Amino acid sequence: MPDTPQHIIVLCTCPDDQTATIIADKLVAEGYAACVNIVPGIMSVFEWKNNIEHENELLLLIKSRQDCYPELEAVIQELHPYELPEIIAVSIERGLSGYLEWIDLATGK
Repeated sequence: MPDTPQHIIVLCTCPDDQTATIIADKLVAEGYAACVNIVPGIMSVFEWKNNIEHENELLLLIKSRQDCYPELEAVIQELHPYELPEIIAVSIERGLSGYLEWIDLATGK
């Protein structure tokens, strides 16, 4: 493995099942993600336009690679209904080598 982490987990919250599924399906079908977990039942509390908001959301945990990120981000922005969707990439520092290799295969690398 190279010194620089090549694999990432991207976090993205969605307002409903339909949005989460559409985004997850497209990311996997297009090869920008190897796997997307859809985690239901989260409550997000945040400040938006000078108001404290409380929203029931779903969290996408998107397993991918650094070099897929630009396209992955573009797909989310295209399909997401929020004015400013949460899209945060976190480097995977370590992982089961076979799983990381599977991410590579699934994303065409």
